[in-house]
Amino acid sequence: MELGFMSRFRDEIQGLLRIVVALLFMQHGAQKLFGVLGGAGPGGGSVELFSQMGLAGVLEFFGGALLALGLFTAPVAFILAGQMAVAYFMAHAPQGFWPIQNRGELAALFSFVFLFFAAAGPGRFSLDGLLLRRTRRGTADGS
Repeated sequence: MELGFMSRFRDEIQGLLRIVVALLFMQHGAQKLFGVLGGAGPGGGSVELFSQMGLAGVLEFFGGALLALGLFTAPVAFILAGQMAVAYFMAHAPQGFWPIQNRGELAALFSFVFLFFAAAGPGRFSLDGLLLRRTRRGTADGS
C-alpha cells in the first residue's frame, strides 16, 4: 500500500536521497585524499594514496561523485556497498558485535543504502536516466 501523496514523488525522493548520500560519502574520501575537513591521515593530513586507506579514499570520493551524478549507478553502488561491508568487518566488528558499540553505524548504513541503489537504480536527476532516455529516443527514431 502506498501513501498517495508521497508515492507521486518516489523517483524524485529516491534521486534526492542518492545525491545527498553520495555527497556525504564524498566527504570521507576528501578527508583521506586531500586532507580537508579535518583530514584522515597523520596530523589531520591526507593518507598515502597507494595504501588501503588511499584506495578507500579513491572509492569514496570518485565513486561518490559518480553516484551523485547518477552515472553507472548500479555497478558503482554495488562496489561501494562491498567496500563499506569490508570496512565494517575489518575495522568495526572486531571492536564489538553491535554497530552502536563498535562505531560502525555509518559503514553499515552506507552499505545497505548503496545496496538499495544497486538494485533500485538512481531515481530521477541522473545521467543514467538521461542516457537511457536518449538511447530510447534514438531507437524509436530508427537511428
